[in-house]
Amino acid sequence: MLSLNKTQLALLADKLSDVANLAAGALIFGQFLSERLFSLPLAVFGVGIWAIVTGCAVALAGRSDV
Repeated sequence: MLSLNKTQLALLADKLSDVANLAAGALIFGQFLSERLFSLPLAVFGVGIWAIVTGCAVALAGRSDV
């Protein structure tokens, strides 16, 4: 298993939150830039991906077993 110190975990959690925001931006707000109609299922999927990845980032940031 990969062993990370506290600083590396904090950096990983920060970058995961950036990835979550990028996914939400692409799947939700990116729809407004296209010529297609707004897709509610795609927006819900974007919110779900954002929630899962943000939850992983929070879990990593809160680990105390390092």
